[in-house]
Amino acid sequence: MTKIAFIFPGQGSQQVGMGAEFVQNDVNSKTFYDKADDVLGFSLSKLMLEGPQEELTLTYNAQPALLTTGVMVAAKLKEAGIVPDFTAGHSLGEYSALVASNSISFEDAVQIVHKRGLYMDEAVPAGQGAMAAILGMPADALKEVTDKVTNEGDVVQIANLNCPGQIVISGTKAGVEKACVEAKQAGAKRAIPLVVSGPFHSELMRAASEKLGDALKNIEISQPDIPVIGNVWAKEIEDVSAIQHELVEQVYSPVQWENSVRYMIEQGVTTFIECGPGKVLSGLVKKIDRSVSTYCVFDETSLNEVIEALRGE
Repeated sequence: MTKIAFIFPGQGSQQVGMGAEFVQNDVNSKTFYDKADDVLGFSLSKLMLEGPQEELTLTYNAQPALLTTGVMVAAKLKEAGIVPDFTAGHSLGEYSALVASNSISFEDAVQIVHKRGLYMDEAVPAGQGAMAAILGMPADALKEVTDKVTNEGDVVQIANLNCPGQIVISGTKAGVEKACVEAKQAGAKRAIPLVVSGPFHSELMRAASEKLGDALKNIEISQPDIPVIGNVWAKEIEDVSAIQHELVEQVYSPVQWENSVRYMIEQGVTTFIECGPGKVLSGLVKKIDRSVSTYCVFDETSLNEVIEALRGE
């Protein structure tokens, strides 16, 4: 029997026009975009559908935009009779997973991720933080590099353990630059600076996590109907208090994406469906285990492809 996981992308996957075909052709899909506008008090949907890309990419816009599209796509899949056995999301995507698993309401999630983006944006002034992807270096060797640079006075740490051979580091601009040089000297194949607005998943985000913790106390969180695999511990987060701790800690802790995917595969998942724009997570899953099936759903054509493929299994 096919076991399915819905996976939800994080920041970086946003693009102008995301979800447009569903919204234009389906009243139920449009409802998600309308609700997001109502909750936030501004036209997020216009920004998502018309841009400009620069404004959509701002952290506090990108986060609710990606959540809205991902949740809407998950709802379309469920309408088609495709129900996941697990859900998981990369960083911000974890909120989409919690909504899809009926742990947090869509309205609360839109509001909280918008605040999360604002808190992250406030935590470190633009230009002071940075992130970079390090390719072809084991995690333990890279950690030695980041620990050395941090101990010398420039904070930098591992932020995302994405797949074999791809790890992201995060910290101060100087710390990331030094770690990139030292990582290449220590054997890394490449060090690629990322175009991001802050040092996400680093200790520099602790101030944001504290504000987020206070905001989370004001929303209702329920035990998920469908198991959600958390970023911090790469296993199921089952009770309400664990979910609250997870969402606070993941702001400054590494995203354990590779271990999360491996855990789901160990539980029997054979099919991963990426809900939303882009194919980043699907690509990572394939690098982790080429034997599993991956699909990306972002329009009617891709939705129908998944429906046909699963019908034939």
